[in-house]
Amino acid sequence: MFMQSRKLLQGHMAALFTIFLWGTTFISTKVLLQDFQPLEILFSRFLLGFIVLWLLRPQRLHLNWSQRRIFICAGISGITLYFLLENFALKYTTASNAAVITTCIPFITAMLAQKFLQGERLHKSFFLGFLFALAGIVCIVFNGRSLMLNPLGDFLTIMAVCVWGLYSVFSKIIGSYNFNVIQSTRVIFGWGLLFMLPFLFVFDTSFKTACYLKLVNMGNLLFLGLGASAACFVTWNYAVKTIGATKTAAYIYLSPLITVLTAHIVLAEPLTPLLWTGMLLTLAGLLLSENEQGLLAQIIHKLTQGNKNKGGHQDE
Repeated sequence: MFMQSRKLLQGHMAALFTIFLWGTTFISTKVLLQDFQPLEILFSRFLLGFIVLWLLRPQRLHLNWSQRRIFICAGISGITLYFLLENFALKYTTASNAAVITTCIPFITAMLAQKFLQGERLHKSFFLGFLFALAGIVCIVFNGRSLMLNPLGDFLTIMAVCVWGLYSVFSKIIGSYNFNVIQSTRVIFGWGLLFMLPFLFVFDTSFKTACYLKLVNMGNLLFLGLGASAACFVTWNYAVKTIGATKTAAYIYLSPLITVLTAHIVLAEPLTPLLWTGMLLTLAGLLLSENEQGLLAQIIHKLTQGNKNKGGHQDE
C-alpha cells in the first residue's frame, strides 16, 4: 500500500515537473524565433532530445507489429502532428485563443481515455474542475483583451487538442507494455522525426550553421531539447503510465498560470486582480479534477458531519 501511494505521488510530481518546464518554454522559443523558422526549432529540439535519449538508453526495443503500430501512431500524433498544427495555428489565431482552446485537452483526453482505455473513469468533480479551470484560464489569457474569433487558426488548434488526446491514449497503451520509459520515449521521438522530414522539404527551412553557433541560441536549444523535449516527454509518459491519461492531462490547466508567473518574474509583467482570480480558479479546477472521489463532495460531507457531531454533544 505504501509503495503504491509512493508511486502515485511520483506520478503526480512527474506531471507537475513537466508542466512547469513546458510553461516556461515560450521564452526560449521567442528568443529562437529571431533566427529560426518554427519548423527548424521543432526539428532541432526533438533531434537533440532523441540523441540524448539514445545515449542514455541505446538498447533496441524488440517490438511486434502490433506494438510498433502504437509507437508509430504516438510519434505521428504527439510529435509530428501536434506541434505542426500548433505552430501553424498560431499563424492564423491569437495566442490567447489558442491558450483557451488548449484548456480542452484534459476534457478531450478524458473522453478518449474512457472510450479506449480500461480503468480511466470519469467523475462529477472532473467536469466541475474543468469548468473552474476554463473560467480561470479565460481570466488569465483575456486579461484586458477582447476575444476575436479566427476560424482557421482556431480550427487548427482544436485539431491539435484532439491529436494530443490521441497521443495520451497511445502513451498509456505503451506504458502497459512495461518497457523502459526512456527507451519508449526515444522510439516515439524517432518516428515523430521520421514523419517530420517531408515537411522540411515542403517549407522554407535552411538550418544556418551560424545561427546554431550563437551562445544564446545554443543555450535555448539545449533547454528545449534536453529539458522540454527529452526530460519532459519521459516524465510525462511516466506520469501517464502511473496515474493515467486523464489525471495527467488535467495538469495542463497549470500551463497558463506558470506562463503568467514566469512572465512576471522574468519580464516584470504585472499581476492584476483578474490574473490572481484566474490563477485561484485554475488551481481550484485542478484540485477538483484530480480528486477521484470529488473534493467538493468530501468538504461538504465533512462539514455536515462536523455539524452533526456538534449537535450530538449539545444533546448530551
